[in-house]
Amino acid sequence: MKAKVLLFFYIFIGTMVFTQNNDDPIIINDAVRLVEYYPGSTGISKVALLEEESKLKFLTNLPILDGATALYPVYASFVTAVYPRRYYYPYDNDSIVKCSTTSLAYDNLLEGKVDLIFCTEPSRQHLEKAKELGVEFNLTPIGRDAFVFFVNKNNPIENLTSLQIRNIYSGEITNWNEINGIDETIIAYQRPENSGSQTALQVIMEKRQIMEPIKETLAGGMGEIIDRVSSYRNYKNAIGYSFLFFTTEMVKNQEIKLLGIDGIFPSKETIQNNTYPFSGLFYAVTLGNETENVRKFINWILSAQGQYLIEKTGYVPLGN
Repeated sequence: MKAKVLLFFYIFIGTMVFTQNNDDPIIINDAVRLVEYYPGSTGISKVALLEEESKLKFLTNLPILDGATALYPVYASFVTAVYPRRYYYPYDNDSIVKCSTTSLAYDNLLEGKVDLIFCTEPSRQHLEKAKELGVEFNLTPIGRDAFVFFVNKNNPIENLTSLQIRNIYSGEITNWNEINGIDETIIAYQRPENSGSQTALQVIMEKRQIMEPIKETLAGGMGEIIDRVSSYRNYKNAIGYSFLFFTTEMVKNQEIKLLGIDGIFPSKETIQNNTYPFSGLFYAVTLGNETENVRKFINWILSAQGQYLIEKTGYVPLGN
């Protein structure tokens, strides 16, 4: 059965940090320069812009935002269009436009520190925490993307089936030669619990248990998991996962290649025609107690102008 992944985006946020262990060369924990998308920044910016004046403009009572790094370019474009022109620094706790990890964005929403976050579905732990607090998440779909798997570009594997993915990450397949690959042990990198991509993997696995990761195969950030699979030491045997926009537009690592799944390659076209098996939604998320401006903001995101910015950023809007 085709798995429908409700995408949930995450990456470790912080200063660019170089780390090293005994098994890996130097890697970069955060491979993304968010400064290129800052709302209100001067100079060259990659943030998507409307070709006309926004039909929604806020001057006061600005909603406090947070979200996943892979979605930051999207909601930065919303802020540029709707909020007063000023510099919004995403790593400042006092900023009204933050950019935390997915897990922290959900925590901030539950703790009442922000009004609206941009992510995908919450993890089981966050659902349980919301239940304990007596609240529920209100998820409004605003766009679509694909959850992708990748290997080093020198790995001869081009395609895996959904079943082979499940077998690899349950530990049933441990060598590439079991799927017509090279005779090398598979190094299957994972992300931490509660991260967006780990939640997406859990959805793909359905009810199957994911094997316990060892320290060397647990990557802290989405940028890090790409760096590790692209490492020259992992050119034969590593596999990892991320999201299509993040991988192809924000990181653009030329040392990895995306895999087809069930014979379908991930692309905007296969997301649009619903043929790529691991595609799904991302959301504007609240606790259902939205202010008037939050409701107006979400409605505008669903309008032609908001959907235009989603498409111009590089994601697939709902209408496609």
